[in-house]
Amino acid sequence: MSTSSIDVSGASAPTLAAADVEYQAWATARQRRIWRRRVLPALGITGLIVLWWAVIAIFDVKPFIAPSPWAVVETLYAKRAVLLDNLLPTAMEAAGGFLLGNLAAIAVATLFVHNKTMQDIFFPVVLMFNAVPLVAKAPVLVLIMGNGMEPKITIAALVCFFPTLVNMVRGLESVNPQAMELMRVLSASKTEIFFRLRLLNALPYLFSALRIAASMCVIGAVIGEWVGATVGIGAMILQATFNFDSPLLYAAIVMSATLSGLFFLLVTAAERLVIRWQPER
Repeated sequence: MSTSSIDVSGASAPTLAAADVEYQAWATARQRRIWRRRVLPALGITGLIVLWWAVIAIFDVKPFIAPSPWAVVETLYAKRAVLLDNLLPTAMEAAGGFLLGNLAAIAVATLFVHNKTMQDIFFPVVLMFNAVPLVAKAPVLVLIMGNGMEPKITIAALVCFFPTLVNMVRGLESVNPQAMELMRVLSASKTEIFFRLRLLNALPYLFSALRIAASMCVIGAVIGEWVGATVGIGAMILQATFNFDSPLLYAAIVMSATLSGLFFLLVTAAERLVIRWQPER
């Protein structure tokens, strides 16, 4: 009996040691991920603010050209109500454009993958249309749709459309030939091949494009507001520029950058929930 108990304890010791080593490795990797994802970006933003403050102090930059970070913080607090009131329509326009542009891109990419003739005909047209500068498209859309939210949403959608289309087409087409052949041997329909193989393969490509679109949609909404709007972050940027109110101008820029960052974080969180088979980086 005693010999058996000694054997059990002796056999369990290496197992516990191995488990402890694995836990230590996991904890170390987790700390590195936290450092890379949270601490390093915070250090980068802090360093940028310090550099901004140093340039203002060393070169004695006039406040109407570039305010100090503290002046921008004071403006953010003093005019928070006005900034938030103008941020809301910009956020709605950016979110609407994000949804519309990406859904349209996914639908067109699906059509292109299943119909090569349509892709050969219309992909160059899409490429040429994307080459037209955004500031040239915006006035045309305002003339057609008016000064409401519709042209701003459309501009934001156009900004999102092309990157998502290109990435989605690539993801849907870059399927493993052996997996495709296996699906055909199993007599899978085009719908089954699309949802069980092509779409799953395209998800990493899609989310890469969505991260780009998450920040670009805010830019599209702001540019749309420059052309014709009385409310929104874009309109506030123009008003602050014409009034030489640089603290308000920089505060509006900070608000738009924060909105882009929030959209980016939402897409990143959605990617972690949807794509669970990829290793955590």
